[in-house]
Amino acid sequence: MSSPTQALFANRWLPVLLVTPLALLIVIFFYVPIFQAFYWSFFLERPFGGGSIFVGWANFARVLSDPQFWEAGKRTVIFMVIGSSLAVLVPLILAVAADRQLRLSQPARNVLVWPKGVAGASIGVIFAFIFNPFVGILSPLNQWFPGIWAPGIDGTDAFIMLIAAHVWSGIPFNFVILLAGLQSLPRTMHQAAAMDGAGAWRRIFDVQLPLIMPQVFLTLVLEFTESVTSAFALVDTMTKGGPGGSTNLLVYKIYVDGFNGYDLSGAATQTAILMVFVVLLTGAQFAFLGRRINYER
Repeated sequence: MSSPTQALFANRWLPVLLVTPLALLIVIFFYVPIFQAFYWSFFLERPFGGGSIFVGWANFARVLSDPQFWEAGKRTVIFMVIGSSLAVLVPLILAVAADRQLRLSQPARNVLVWPKGVAGASIGVIFAFIFNPFVGILSPLNQWFPGIWAPGIDGTDAFIMLIAAHVWSGIPFNFVILLAGLQSLPRTMHQAAAMDGAGAWRRIFDVQLPLIMPQVFLTLVLEFTESVTSAFALVDTMTKGGPGGSTNLLVYKIYVDGFNGYDLSGAATQTAILMVFVVLLTGAQFAFLGRRINYER
């Protein structure tokens, strides 16, 4: 009798052919640029070509001594923690509501997935209009309390606007993952908890949440990693890093230094540092949180 693999793929090279296009895209658009960034970080690259000079760790010393780099890094960490946490918490609440078959939960499942098809730049343009202090949804606040909402001149307001757009863009994927985890739970557990006298809230916190921790952990890891890079489109279309650099995250600073300031070596060095930070962050999540997750039900 043939194995399941042989039944699915009669030709052993067929799986390789199916994976090859995606693997090539990953290599060309991810690994090659990352390798190039690490290579340039040890050289002084001329902005318009014409050779390079090996400088060793000088680029790293220059970048790490730049106060603007640390300011951008601090804003990136704040954005990562607040934005990623809310981008998991909000879909979790929506997934629990949809799983409990509340009113309109069926059509809401489809509506909540639609934003996944919207590009980050489009989300930025839309939210910049929605939170416009003159014609947006918060414009009545400025009529009652002039100047209370001014993302164009207030850095805190601009940062809040940026986080709101990021959270909204992260709802679809996380909602699907968390809802799938909730619906995979045996209904007998809910029935047994109800027979023991556990109310709705008690069943959520004592039955559902502990059992979907693998899905919650997955969404947290992906969100923390994604927030580092996905914020570029939002910053570029909504704030351009302003006002006064209050939303100039590290990923956008790399773009400005490289493409506007033509500091290719500095931008490459910051990219290398950011990549190392993401790898360490992911490793720390698996080391301190992953081992505490119970994958058995």
